[in-house]
Amino acid sequence: MTSIDLGRPVQGDVIDLILDDHRRFEALLRDLRDSTSDRDAVRKALAALHVAHAEAEEKHVYPKLQRKDAITEHEAEHGEEEHAEGHEAMLKVLEHPDTDSEEFEDAVEDLATALNHHLTEEELTILNPAREEVDAEFRESLGVEFLTERNRQLDDDCGSIENVRRIVSQARREGLLDEDDSDEDDSEE
Repeated sequence: MTSIDLGRPVQGDVIDLILDDHRRFEALLRDLRDSTSDRDAVRKALAALHVAHAEAEEKHVYPKLQRKDAITEHEAEHGEEEHAEGHEAMLKVLEHPDTDSEEFEDAVEDLATALNHHLTEEELTILNPAREEVDAEFRESLGVEFLTERNRQLDDDCGSIENVRRIVSQARREGLLDEDDSDEDDSEE
């Protein structure tokens, strides 16, 4: 469990709730880049929030928005691929023993790149259509489902390094991650 407060709302419009978590991700990334912060506590909190948020979206939000024709199957699958890429980058941050090393900071930069890309894309291609295509009552009920799963995941210590390793391994088996993803990223620079 993490000592950093990740918020425990119990209701709200699912879009607002997801956006609130997106702002938490950004704040945690800022803290993770800050050499004077408790980077170990921050990375554990960020891992917990990332896993809980992604699991709740994949189990409840994406499938229900798809059924309402607010998003396509491709958009949902792309969101899951980006979650997997974020989990993989998160694992590299968790595995670094020295949070003051250049390697750790490089891993944080890779995580920030993956996470910021996903937040932007999700806000544009999933949340905007959901806001336009789905009525407020449905978004409120989906918000409860999202939060119930998110908070249950947080209670179950979903951000532990063992769980993140399991999730990344599963994503590889399901073809959501390529073994050479990191090599492709390096060659694009």
